[in-house]
Amino acid sequence: MKILTILGARPQFIKAGSVSREIAKHKEIEEIIVHTGQHYDTNMSDIFFEEMKIPKPHYFLGIGGKSHGAMTGQMIEKIEEVCLKEKPDWVMVYGDTNSTLAGSIVASKLHIKLAHIEAGLRSFNMKMPEEVNRILTDRVSDILFCPTDTAVENLKKEGFPFKLSTNNYQLITNCGDVMQDGALFYKQFAKKPSNLQLQTSNFILCTIHRAENTDDEQRLRDIFKALNEIAKEKQIILPLHPRTKKIIENLKIDTQNLTLIDPVGYLEMVWLIDNCSLVMTDSGGLQKEAYFFEKQCITLRDETEWVELVDNGFNVLVGANKEKILNAYKTTSNLKLETSNLNLYGEGKASENIIKELISYE
Repeated sequence: MKILTILGARPQFIKAGSVSREIAKHKEIEEIIVHTGQHYDTNMSDIFFEEMKIPKPHYFLGIGGKSHGAMTGQMIEKIEEVCLKEKPDWVMVYGDTNSTLAGSIVASKLHIKLAHIEAGLRSFNMKMPEEVNRILTDRVSDILFCPTDTAVENLKKEGFPFKLSTNNYQLITNCGDVMQDGALFYKQFAKKPSNLQLQTSNFILCTIHRAENTDDEQRLRDIFKALNEIAKEKQIILPLHPRTKKIIENLKIDTQNLTLIDPVGYLEMVWLIDNCSLVMTDSGGLQKEAYFFEKQCITLRDETEWVELVDNGFNVLVGANKEKILNAYKTTSNLKLETSNLNLYGEGKASENIIKELISYE
């Protein structure tokens, strides 16, 4: 069996690393990794792949820094060329990037079986490009590998599974979340950021990068007003994306009480999550990673794909409302998560479940 894996962003490589390590246990499976270059940065070097124990891509397409249309179109063209050359049995895609959509379109047009990992997630916000990408990818996938029961239910409510051919329907399965596989694996390699000056061991980890916050001046100002108040009593560590940093500087937003540091690598981020007392973020992935490391999370968004975290009290949605942020901090900052009786994301066996399903698929 030959699997062609399409990846375009650093988080996807980290997730896919868990599946690749599982594939390596099966000599009957060959994996060809394609890096589209969608979110290429200097960290995506040989050192990154060695440090993260991830196989290096067989193909680097170098497509990034373009509009959604230009990027997706060029990816389709280049991925098609690779598929025609490699003749895979499966195309495997992750999540909801433009790379994911391009890979799914190519597989569909060339009649190659398509596996979508992280299927069924919904924010119910069609203004998000990611929402469009994941919905379209789900529609043409042969196997929908869902990370949660909620994702499975989302698909069923939309009419899935659909018929693929005369005698064949889409397969929907809750395999668990590959992010938990990765978190458990990488915890042993975590390292403290070299540029971090800790005032105390009891600190808050915060990240802000989503356009819904950074591109809305009022939302951004309200968030930072709340953060500055909280930081008067507890240190807030904020790894700051260069784009967000530039916006904050241009708007002259007050950050004097916060500990701003440069972006960190994944192993350093794992250390920060594992050692913090609370997570505040607008990131999708970090909400789950907070849960994996048994940390309460305050989410600076109006909605989340990970509703089971909200339903079980591990995550509080506050949007950009200053009072809601402060109230959430007061009520959650000293809470201890009790996750031992729950299995929301597969207990670190998602990659194993995925490979078993692919091998048994007829």
